[in-house]
Amino acid sequence: METIEAADESQEDLRNRVREALRNVHDPELGVNIVDLGLVYGVDISDGTVHVTYTLTTMGCPIGPLIEAEIRQFVEGIEGVDGVEAEMVLRPPWTPEMMSEEAKAALGFF
Repeated sequence: METIEAADESQEDLRNRVREALRNVHDPELGVNIVDLGLVYGVDISDGTVHVTYTLTTMGCPIGPLIEAEIRQFVEGIEGVDGVEAEMVLRPPWTPEMMSEEAKAALGFF
């Protein structure tokens, strides 16, 4: 039987692998991955189902379906993932301050 601590470590490992997989999803207009852009607001895991909460750089952005399809594509293949739910949210609204330093540098914010 798995201890609670081992289960927590296993969940955290899976969460980290999901975040790494999400680095393969790029905003096609900006050419930067959605994690570094700060578009991923949450990765929650329950009973093998990964729930990714994400946003877009602007409301009404037409790439939403593409981003969601790629989230599913890259996360579904991870060992330990039984299902993927991708939920686009508009709150809080995205701002450039949410980007990683790498994304800011790549987009010329320095």
